[in-house]
Amino acid sequence: MDANLQSIKQRFGIIGRSPLLDRALSTSVRVANTDLSVLITGESGVGKEVFSKIIHSLSARKHNQFIAINCGAIPEGTINSELFGHEKGAFTGATGERKGYFETYDGGTIFLDEIGEMPLDTQAFLLRVLETGEFIRVGASKVHKTDVRIIAATNVSLLNAVKNGKFREDLYYRLNTVPVAVPPLRERAEDIYMLFRKFALDFAEKYRTSPIQLDEQARQMLESYSWPGNIRELKNIAEQASVMADEKVITAEKLILYVPQITRRNLPMIADGHTKGGEEQMSMQEREIFYKLMLDMKNDLNDLKSLVFELIRNNDLHVPDAQDIRALQPPASSSGFSGERNQKPASGSSRNVTEFLHDYHDEGYYPAEEAPAPESFRPIILNREEAAQHYAPTEEVEENLSLEENEKGLIQKALRKHNGRRKEAAADLGISERTLYRKIKQYEL
Repeated sequence: MDANLQSIKQRFGIIGRSPLLDRALSTSVRVANTDLSVLITGESGVGKEVFSKIIHSLSARKHNQFIAINCGAIPEGTINSELFGHEKGAFTGATGERKGYFETYDGGTIFLDEIGEMPLDTQAFLLRVLETGEFIRVGASKVHKTDVRIIAATNVSLLNAVKNGKFREDLYYRLNTVPVAVPPLRERAEDIYMLFRKFALDFAEKYRTSPIQLDEQARQMLESYSWPGNIRELKNIAEQASVMADEKVITAEKLILYVPQITRRNLPMIADGHTKGGEEQMSMQEREIFYKLMLDMKNDLNDLKSLVFELIRNNDLHVPDAQDIRALQPPASSSGFSGERNQKPASGSSRNVTEFLHDYHDEGYYPAEEAPAPESFRPIILNREEAAQHYAPTEEVEENLSLEENEKGLIQKALRKHNGRRKEAAADLGISERTLYRKIKQYEL
């Protein structure tokens, strides 16, 4: 299948090696030889029409006609006539009968782009074509038959449109027999520079000049951009830089000069320390991972504090005065110190653990019924010389505060917890499976 996909990429001029792109292409190849309806989803500018042409070209209908229709570009009052035709006198200006696309392209493939913009009455007619292959011209009563394959595409959520009453639910499920999800460019970071080079070469061949190149920093900047316009925007930037560049190797400074919006990155923080939009530029999924990491660190610290107090309570230890260990105060349930107890004792003072616990009881650390009685203690005196024989020497290690390393560690934990099942791991981390796949590839896990 890999060799087949590679040949299809060469045949249709598809650039990229992203697993998400290969998955969409593989689905298109598998469904091509059937007559099933296909719904292609993806953001504007990702190349949904290219996938519709691939499906048609690899199908049994490849020798018949193919037409792409933008449903959002046809006025609501004339779209029924355009698709299904009309009879003479059906409306003002109908001076003769006219065949619609479903009649003209019988036996071929019709690609309905921006299907979410189709009016509700037209959706009802389209549903009948999908179910029975029948349609009626505007202003006529005779039923016509057609044998067309319908491929639809949208850059909006049709399920949300169904909930809002703007799209028929039965039509949605009829169209969505086989879904093909075309990934946005920001999820194909490994393909961005390859596509840039292709567009730069095409421009150079067309105008007989030398193609431009990017240095390493400019390339990283290109791959960090969020690409709201996807491939269409990338092509525009490649052509713009080709026109504006004085030298054929473009630095990051020159790239920013030519394309100022390129500094808006798809990262939680700007790598060079200059924030642009702060929180607004932070990816929601990465923020969720960061907050989860902070919460886990807080819980670990609370557990450590509880352990220390448990050791103090269960062992008759001599401890420093209360003022010196207030930084280890247990979280949440602790009510804080009363004013009189905040007085710091004389330097060097030390008290028995019983007095220490009674002081902490007075200051609200546990209810009276839970306060330990002095006679209930079974002290275990810790002897340093004996401990040295049983325990290895410890080494204080500085805590790693790198967000990237901690994020990587969380992902590894989740994958181990769920035995490598990415769907469950992504749900536990609070991110999408697609984002988890990208992070796994990024950190080479």
